[in-house]
Amino acid sequence: MLPRVRINYLNGLLGTVPENQDGLLGLVVLGATAVSTTFVLGKTYRLVRPDDLEALGINTTNNARIVELVKQFYAEAEEGTPVYLIGIEATAMTTVLDVDNGPMKAILQSLRGALRGLIVASASTASVTVTDGLDPDVLTAMPKAQALATWAADSLYAPIFVILEGRHFSSAADAPDLTALAYNRVGVFIGDVVTASINAAVGTLAGRIASAPVQRNIGRVASGPLAPVEMFIGSASVDEAMSVVDALYAKGYITPRIYVGLTGYYMVDDHLAVAGTDDYAHLTARRTVDKAARIAYLTMLQSLLDEIELNTDGTMQQPVLKSWQAAVVDAINNQMTAAGELSVVDGSGCKFYIDPAQNVLATSRVEGTLKVRPFGYGREIVVNIGFLTTKN
Repeated sequence: MLPRVRINYLNGLLGTVPENQDGLLGLVVLGATAVSTTFVLGKTYRLVRPDDLEALGINTTNNARIVELVKQFYAEAEEGTPVYLIGIEATAMTTVLDVDNGPMKAILQSLRGALRGLIVASASTASVTVTDGLDPDVLTAMPKAQALATWAADSLYAPIFVILEGRHFSSAADAPDLTALAYNRVGVFIGDVVTASINAAVGTLAGRIASAPVQRNIGRVASGPLAPVEMFIGSASVDEAMSVVDALYAKGYITPRIYVGLTGYYMVDDHLAVAGTDDYAHLTARRTVDKAARIAYLTMLQSLLDEIELNTDGTMQQPVLKSWQAAVVDAINNQMTAAGELSVVDGSGCKFYIDPAQNVLATSRVEGTLKVRPFGYGREIVVNIGFLTTKN
């Protein structure tokens, strides 16, 4: 070999990571229609733009509802934003979301916990007997959705939330009070882009969620108005139905709203179906803590079944304990605090504490407590105004 100078190109030094999946959602459409072999019901299809539907053979003739929802999504989220489309033959949310007998458990497993949330809509046009102001299927689906999401968090180690389409809405007065329930992984959205619709514009909601970092309220005014130029609650324009919006908001529903002095429509807030005193009453809190849980899980997974240096009484040696604590804190600070997703005090957005008195030798168990620091949200801003007549 001739004398030479050889240049080796090193790789892996830029610290790049896979695409951000914090807003990766599953758009579940019930009552969908299969299209030959290109769109099979019960399978997952990754979309990054509306035109991806063409390759699946989906159009307004065979699946008009899917086309509508995907267009809503990409009117709100930039093209390139991934979303998983899942068509289901069954039309009952209660059946589909059942963790023991429905299809969603296997679908979540097949995606290896990649999804952060499910947005559940329907293509069914069948008439229903409305009770309590909504399609009764929405009401019976909520506990099923909570159980499915809880299973995903506890067993799949991939926590999710579920937003249900508030179908066949008829009356805010009759609608049940969601703040009296205990479903802090479930929300219900009411409101559509056409008048007197039996559906809800959950594609718009999904696009806004997918576009927002985990700590950002989907109703944040500074994020700008929603894409639709018209939105309705039942048969009334949102512009004319703010009393209905107010009543639904008090009961914990997510709806569109208007602001005097601003054009366009905004989400009213991000409440889930649980009391406002619950730590996870809002989607911002749910998404923030779920992201921290995923990071902590993956960080601690590296130590599973590893050797632990112990003291004579079976407790962890201090350097090992401190290294475990630092690993979790550093991971969350690098992936969340540095991205502005946690409120910062003394340079950190979290604390992780492992009790040094645990006898690991006797129990083979290490237990720690992780706390992340959330942001506050100005849900009511009061300005006192008067005349300036003195120095004060």
